[in-house]
Amino acid sequence: MKNYMKLFEDTEDIFSGGSPKEKFYEILHTANKNLVKDELDKLFGRLAVAEKLIEEQGLEEIYEQKVATEYNFDDSIENIKNSLYIEIVGAIVTRNE
Repeated sequence: MKNYMKLFEDTEDIFSGGSPKEKFYEILHTANKNLVKDELDKLFGRLAVAEKLIEEQGLEEIYEQKVATEYNFDDSIENIKNSLYIEIVGAIVTRNE
């Protein structure tokens, strides 16, 4: 996810005809199911690591406040979400070839 801004800037070239989210769901229905499951498992693994770090640092309350106040209003969150959609679609398409 280090290069999420670069990936997001290239969104129009990679995902012409739809948003990263739309393309993600399109790929979910057409790609090899085992590849999709594997990539989603990797994503959940990353989420689990993030959750563990939040817990270990005692940041659960701050995290929940941020989610409640910024999740739907912060463009940087939307950029990161789009980056994740792009990253997963890229991984699935690359492995599906």
